[in-house]
Amino acid sequence: MSDVTLPVVDLDVFLSSSPDSDVFVNECKKAADALITYGALLLHDSRVSEQDNDTFLDLIEDYFAQPEEILKQDERPDLGYQVGVTLENTEKPKCAVDEPCLKVIARLDPAERPLDISAHNPDPKCRFFWKMSEKPPYETQYPALNAPNVVPKAEGIRERWTPIMEKWGTSMKTAVENLAEMAAIGLGLPRETFKEAGRYGPHLLAPTASDLVKYGKKDTILAGFHTDLNFLTIHGRSRYPGLNIWARNTGKRIPVKFPPAGRYLLVQAGKQLEHLSGGLIKAGYHEVVVNDATLQAIERRKTEHPDRPLIRISSTFFWHLSSDYDLAPIPALQERARALRADAINLGKVDLEEETMYEPMKVGQQVQNELRHIALMA
Repeated sequence: MSDVTLPVVDLDVFLSSSPDSDVFVNECKKAADALITYGALLLHDSRVSEQDNDTFLDLIEDYFAQPEEILKQDERPDLGYQVGVTLENTEKPKCAVDEPCLKVIARLDPAERPLDISAHNPDPKCRFFWKMSEKPPYETQYPALNAPNVVPKAEGIRERWTPIMEKWGTSMKTAVENLAEMAAIGLGLPRETFKEAGRYGPHLLAPTASDLVKYGKKDTILAGFHTDLNFLTIHGRSRYPGLNIWARNTGKRIPVKFPPAGRYLLVQAGKQLEHLSGGLIKAGYHEVVVNDATLQAIERRKTEHPDRPLIRISSTFFWHLSSDYDLAPIPALQERARALRADAINLGKVDLEEETMYEPMKVGQQVQNELRHIALMA
């Protein structure tokens, strides 16, 4: 396991500096380089309120502490679970049956591998999808990916739900859109390239919930080794550690550690960014497991907040490209990806036959293809 810490990118520098200044340009380049090297970074944003994150975590804990028969009313399997709740043991880690992914694991040093998912059944986590999208001014070809939101009916939750979800979701959406601008500039593209491509994306505030009374034993896999299918994923601080990521350049497992205090968010690259960059930026592999730090947090929480449910909530937001956007590698980025790959081949780090092909397709098609892999869409 690695003691590497992820690069910290400062959104305050981007928002307060002149676009012509060295400090502005350097921070944007730092963001792009972090995504290329690690597939992830920590983002500092003074606008983000830790109190808003806490209020959000409280709401989601309360929601998932309800009986399963109440939660089931919020399921929408006919829409590929793309709005409302997904209950535990529904979503499968794609990697368990995906040959390229299994090869990634096989190439890792045994000490750096994820917990074994070969016999891993669907993830023992629940999820809620809350759409945070702007309605496109055209008829979308993918209406199921752009369905209306589900509001829980339970008293005490219903009244709090929409304002809290919208407030925290907007904070994360604003931060990740600014980072998308920074990454574009750092890659030598026009500032609005990514942001405009995702303007009408079916963005999702997507907290996950893991019952630590049922699934709190050490080395339990809460979310098996996988990548995200969207463009960028952004997370607020969780109350329980357990997220591990793998840096593309080292093959080392990195336990994600937020600075002890302050307004930080974690950002990870997803498959849409990998596709658009022609593989220059790779979607980051990650897992969520119960480890020693999780167990310590459970004991601390029991002592400090004995009346609260023991549920691990991930404060997660998936930022997507627009469903009808034509997804194809940007030629300048694809060239850089090939040069990077040639260097890796020379160092013996990549198999010659394993070049990924990024076929042109609509984003909505890419999403549907990925959802079938993880058993959320027939």
